[in-house]
Amino acid sequence: MQWSIVVAGTLVGLLAVVLVKFGNPANMGVCVACFVRDITGALGLHRAETVQYLRPEIPGFILGSFAIAAMGKEFRPRGGSSPLVRFVLGFFVMIGALVFLGCPLRAILRLANGDLNALLGLVGFTTGIVTGIQFIRNGYSLGRSYRLPMANGLVMPLLAVGLIALAAAKPAFAFFSQKGPGSLHAPLLLSLAAGLVIGAVLQRTRLCTAGGIRDALLLKDFHLLWGLAAIFMAGTAANLIFGGTYKLAFAGQPVAHTDGLWNFLGMMLAGWGSVLLGGCPLRQTILAGEGDADAAVTLLGLVAGAAFAHNFGLAASPAGVPLAGKVAVIAGMAVVAAIGGLAVLSVKNTLLPAGGIGVGQ
Repeated sequence: MQWSIVVAGTLVGLLAVVLVKFGNPANMGVCVACFVRDITGALGLHRAETVQYLRPEIPGFILGSFAIAAMGKEFRPRGGSSPLVRFVLGFFVMIGALVFLGCPLRAILRLANGDLNALLGLVGFTTGIVTGIQFIRNGYSLGRSYRLPMANGLVMPLLAVGLIALAAAKPAFAFFSQKGPGSLHAPLLLSLAAGLVIGAVLQRTRLCTAGGIRDALLLKDFHLLWGLAAIFMAGTAANLIFGGTYKLAFAGQPVAHTDGLWNFLGMMLAGWGSVLLGGCPLRQTILAGEGDADAAVTLLGLVAGAAFAHNFGLAASPAGVPLAGKVAVIAGMAVVAAIGGLAVLSVKNTLLPAGGIGVGQ
C-alpha cells in the first residue's frame, strides 16, 4: 500500500466535512453530480429553484488538476475516443446519480455520516461495475485517443475560470437558489480553495471511485480502494468529532430518500456507465483539467443529464423517485448495455482498435 493514496483519501474526507461545517448542505460536502446540477441550474439550463448555485468546487477541481498536471508536464491535450458515446454515457450516469441523489463520492460521504440508504447505493454502484467488467473482459473498448492541439486542452480550464468569475460577480442573468440545497454553501474562497486542493491531489494519485472497485475486482489491485476507505474513515471520524450531524439511520437523512430499490438501481446505472467510461464523474472532472477532451465531453453529458432530469421531472427528491425517473433508469440501462455490446462486437470484428484509453484512463 502506498500511503499517498491514503493521505489523499483522508484529505478529501476531511475537506468534505469542513465544507459542510462552513455551509454546504449536510452530507454534501463534495458531490460532483449535485454540484454540476446546481451549476446547470444557475446557468438557466433547468429551472428547479432549489438547486441553482455556481458551485466553485467544480471549477476548482478542474483548475487544480490543470495546474498540477502542467507543473508535472502531464498536461497533454488528447481526444477522439468515441466522444459522442461518452456524452451519452455521461448523460445516463447523471440520470442514475440524480435518482439516487448523489454521485459515488457523495454515497461514501453520506455513509460516513450514518446514512444507511447510501449503503444500498454503494452495493448498486458495485453491481454496476461488476456488470461493466464483463464487457471489459470480452474486449470492450471505445477506441484510442489521439494528441490534439493545445487549444483543445485549454477549453475546460478557461471555462472553469469563467464560472468562478460568474460566481464572484453574481450577474443578473444567473440564478441563485433562495431556499433548498442550492441556497446552502460554504464561502466562495473556501469552496474554491478546497476544490483546488482536491483537484491537485486527485490528479497526482488518480483516485477514482469506479476505478478503485474495478481494479480490485478485475486486477486484484487494491491501491485505489485504500483511498476510498480513507475517505470513509476520515469522513466518519470528522463527523463524529466535530460534524454534529451524525445519524445512523435510513429515515430522516438530508437530501435523501428511503426507496431502497431505486437507490440500488440508480447507482447501478451510474456504476455501469462509469466503468465503461473509464472513470467516475469526479475522475472525469480531473481528466478534463489535464487536457482530456473526451472527459470534457463526458462532463457536458453530465450537464445535459442534469438539465434533462430536472426539466422533465426525472430526478428524485426526499419524497421519493417519480415514475419518469424509474423509466429513465431502466431505459438508461438498456442504452448502456447496447453501447457495451456494440463496442464488444466492433472490437471482435476489428472495426475498432483494442486497448485504447477508453477502458482504463
